[in-house]
Amino acid sequence: MKKEKRTYSPEFKVRLLREHFENQIPAGKICEDNNLHPNVFYMWKKELFSGALKTFSKESTKGSDLEKMARMEQKLNERNSLISEIVEDNLRLKKKLSGEI
Repeated sequence: MKKEKRTYSPEFKVRLLREHFENQIPAGKICEDNNLHPNVFYMWKKELFSGALKTFSKESTKGSDLEKMARMEQKLNERNSLISEIVEDNLRLKKKLSGEI
């Protein structure tokens, strides 16, 4: 018989990790009390710290976000100019076909 994979809410994960860090409760005791495999607990801990790196490195991402926005604005301007050229050509052709020119 295959075991069902258990899912844990983010609130539960944070509560257990907070107990570990703030109250200095050993990971083994937390895992034992909550019927949790230690590898799972340490995986959550690793995810927490990798996410913290992103949170604290916002300064470097601001610059890349500005560069990305500048590139996107440039592409948008190029597309707008292309659309205006196509509209002008379309109007010119309509006038020519209707005999206005």
